[in-house]
Amino acid sequence: MKPSLAAAVPACLGLLCAAMAMPAAAQMPLGDSGLTLTVTPVLSSDYLFRGISQTRNRPAIQGTVDLQHSSGFYLGAFATNVAFPGTDARQELDLSAGYRFEAGAATFDLGGIYYTYPGYHAAPGSYDFNYVEAIAKASYTVAPLKLVGTAAWSPNFYFESGHAFYLEGGADVSLPAGFTLSGRLGYQWIERNRRYGAPDYANWQIVASREIVAGITLAVGYYDTSLSKRECFGGAKFCEARAMVTLSKIF
Repeated sequence: MKPSLAAAVPACLGLLCAAMAMPAAAQMPLGDSGLTLTVTPVLSSDYLFRGISQTRNRPAIQGTVDLQHSSGFYLGAFATNVAFPGTDARQELDLSAGYRFEAGAATFDLGGIYYTYPGYHAAPGSYDFNYVEAIAKASYTVAPLKLVGTAAWSPNFYFESGHAFYLEGGADVSLPAGFTLSGRLGYQWIERNRRYGAPDYANWQIVASREIVAGITLAVGYYDTSLSKRECFGGAKFCEARAMVTLSKIF
């Protein structure tokens, strides 16, 4: 029996969906190798990717590891729990690699991500969950404002739904008392919408964040998509407006 199309929900790398505004990452130098290591555990009331819940509206425990060389090249990994109806997928592991560099007040990140679901067993005749994406990110800072943008392309998106493109733009604003206010607006295009389980859609979010104690950051946000309940994978409640709370600490 095939998994329900309600399970056709893609994954999220790192903390882009969990907490859009965090302080600059702490980095642990690894001797004289030119390598630095960053580790970020996260506890969140939900796990959203581009506005859609990956945990059936339930909490998530996540972790990100980032290893970067002084040249700008990096490797990363992100792990989290997931819950897709009609499947035995319970974990997600995303592997990334790329190159980061600066040009004046602008920063760039060019890389790729491989989204995997260890322990998932596809039913006969079902489609593959795993997929890859090429991603380009850019930001430009004129204090107290930082403008950000992301472009992503997959040659064969989640559930083997063909070419997929994603564009997102937004801004982070530093506020008094250590607060940061962030906003994002994105749009997802998918070649085979019927196989994916939903039409092309927009998503948006507004997040306020602040370090509360001992380097722990609290982020509270509002998230929504343009998908109606009927359009959301056959009537699922994964695409509705919601508030989300996230706690994170960067080592």
